[in-house]
Amino acid sequence: MAGGRTTAAARGAWICLLDETGQGLRPPKGRTRSRRGHTPIVTVAGRRSPRISIAGMVCVRPGRRPRLIYRLPVHRGRRGERKSFVARDFIRLLTAAYHQLDGKIMVVWDNLPGHHAHVVGEFIDSHADWLSVYWLPSYAPEINPVEGLWAHLKTDVLANLAARGLDHLIRVIKTALKRAQYRPDLLWGFLAETGLSLEPP
Repeated sequence: MAGGRTTAAARGAWICLLDETGQGLRPPKGRTRSRRGHTPIVTVAGRRSPRISIAGMVCVRPGRRPRLIYRLPVHRGRRGERKSFVARDFIRLLTAAYHQLDGKIMVVWDNLPGHHAHVVGEFIDSHADWLSVYWLPSYAPEINPVEGLWAHLKTDVLANLAARGLDHLIRVIKTALKRAQYRPDLLWGFLAETGLSLEPP
């Protein structure tokens, strides 16, 4: 990360680490309490089709507070509808990050097929004046701070959530992510968990 910091400093750029996750109406299981001999039961909607895809970027820059930028495409289970991000979704997210951060960005992401799509590569090449991309090693989620964000979301917010429907789930997720945007200590904590630092060794 120190080398990336030097490069970012030379470019005056934000380092933006990106990752994706998804959530349906069946909540993650979480630990809870109950009276001895009474197993708690959480009743949830049995439909599996509706799903929310979530892409998040934790963006850091020396001397600035960290930023969280995210997008939530919703897939309502209609026939032929994709249930994950497509190349154009990533392009829209990168464009939004550029405008919100008002500066150059260095994106660090994994080897998801959508990241290697031809249209994404063309977009990166045609915007090299403000966008550069670096790849995480394969199977290395432990060095991406966005994984900490997903763990926080699914453990502290969504675990055992009996969502009344897709719109309720969307509101809960958006509220949690908006709160995280105003907690720079939380975002720095996700970075610290990876062992990475903006400071040179």
